Amino acid sequence: MLDQLLEYDKELFLYLNNLGSESWDGLWLAITHEFTFAPLYAILLFLIYKKMGWKALLLMVFVIAAMITFTDQITNLFKHTIQRPRPCRAEGVMDLTRFIAPRCGKYGFFSGHSSNSMAAAIFAGLLLKPYYKNLIYLLLIWSLIVAYSRIYVGVHYPLDLLCGLTFGALAGFGFYKFNSYLLKRFISN
Repeated sequence: MLDQLLEYDKELFLYLNNLGSESWDGLWLAITHEFTFAPLYAILLFLIYKKMGWKALLLMVFVIAAMITFTDQITNLFKHTIQRPRPCRAEGVMDLTRFIAPRCGKYGFFSGHSSNSMAAAIFAGLLLKPYYKNLIYLLLIWSLIVAYSRIYVGVHYPLDLLCGLTFGALAGFGFYKFNSYLLKRFISN
């Protein structure tokens, strides 16, 4: 059954990956680049400052750094434990893949881009929901676009993304709860 699931995953990857075209490659390479969304992160930090103040922002910078470090390290632990080759390195797949990424890491299960972007989306979306109720939906869409970019450039299978998004959502929620506790304990009067 696992073999069949992995076969479906490979087929779906090849279908989605091969939908790409040269005219869109630049856009998807920009979306998948890890620093493209630095302005978005700066805006989110500004909104946190504006609604919650300097003390809360300072505390959250440490919580956010811990969250991203956590999701990144757990992702790497899974990648090096499971050792599922990325599509751009997998026999029988790499020759059929539109590989446009600047590099191809060794292992891909599960996606760090997906887990980090979803953790950030859930954390910031829940944190700012009392002030901007629809922001979370925009952040979720952004995270899904970032995740899809990994298929487009040829470095992750759909299951890599699904597991990364799920793990990121759990991490984002967990760190949101941890942050809420810290705010009540150390910042609120």
